[in-house]
Amino acid sequence: MRLRSIDILRALTMFLMVWVNDFWTLVEVPRWLGHAAAGEDYLGFSDVIFPLFLFIVGLSIPFAITKRKEGGDRPTAIAKHILIRSLSLLLIGLYMVNYETAFGPGMIIGKGAWCLLMAVAVFLVWTHWERSPVPNGWHRPLQFSGLLLLLFLALIYKGGATGEYWMRPQWWGILGLIGWAYLLNALVFLYSRGNLAVIVTLWLVLNVLSVLAQTDMALELQGPLKIFSTVLGGTIPGFTTAGMVASLGFMACSHSKGPWGYVLLLVLGAVCLVYGLGTRSLWGISKLGATPSWLAVCSGLGFLLFALLHYIADHRNISGWAKIIAPAGTATLTCYMLPYIWYPIRGFLDFRLPEALNTGTLGLLGSLAFAFLVVALTGMLERIGIKLKL
Repeated sequence: MRLRSIDILRALTMFLMVWVNDFWTLVEVPRWLGHAAAGEDYLGFSDVIFPLFLFIVGLSIPFAITKRKEGGDRPTAIAKHILIRSLSLLLIGLYMVNYETAFGPGMIIGKGAWCLLMAVAVFLVWTHWERSPVPNGWHRPLQFSGLLLLLFLALIYKGGATGEYWMRPQWWGILGLIGWAYLLNALVFLYSRGNLAVIVTLWLVLNVLSVLAQTDMALELQGPLKIFSTVLGGTIPGFTTAGMVASLGFMACSHSKGPWGYVLLLVLGAVCLVYGLGTRSLWGISKLGATPSWLAVCSGLGFLLFALLHYIADHRNISGWAKIIAPAGTATLTCYMLPYIWYPIRGFLDFRLPEALNTGTLGLLGSLAFAFLVVALTGMLERIGIKLKL
């Protein structure tokens, strides 16, 4: 079973992520569209996009794992797939977050070339070559060359203000955080056999951990175990668990006649919004602070958006309007990585639009056009068989 609403929500979220990620090229971006500053009690439009994507990951997990089971995959094979997929996201996220703090003058190829080669390596390793027009004999060599390229980039890396440190996890990057959230939630779903009570309990536990992280009772891991801090913080994986609660709860209610699935989503959305806004005075709504209120408000928006899009796309069968951004929902990682090829090339060419076109409303429209171009290119690559797949 595949819900068009989930594909549309994923496509819409990725399209908007490409758009807001281009804001760094602009000036005079309205405050409400941007990210809130560290320590600021504020929810900008950009602060909602990533949580929604984590929510969508959770929406998809029950359908993806159920499909694999129906295809004959045993739990051990599914767990192996989950682990490989998660480690791949963590590895790509590790490189991407270290690109942000790279010290260009300290590397023999400079920061721009390092970013470009990183993106090329990701395409070499994770393109689904079996469905590409490339002859079979080239598949393994291409993947191996990508791994060698990643190793080379790691060896020459210098980070920090003066190149004083080597690659390190830092905050794992967007893809790395998705990897941690997916790993925990997919394994719990798999080994609980999709038991709704277990998933709801996990959701509540993660919300409690999110609260504890704001207090002196925060649970902290030491030594090598510190790499699991993202999971123990509760907030990041909590978005994904909320998505699983949404899809499992909706499916459970849809077996009975009436609009009970929609009622459940609306109630959960309203409860999360009331809780998030009601506790704002305690922790503030802060993405960078990963506060419980941010978790609750964005989860609430996820429940409500899923209800709305399911009603439009799956119940009313109105989905043609989303075709223009559809590739962002079916080749999501490809869409996310393409700007990391363009930005270094843009730097090499010293290409920049006239200042007026990078400012205010005109700049926002230009970045919106850029997002549409990225999605269109993603679709072109998908049609010829070039698609990243973990």
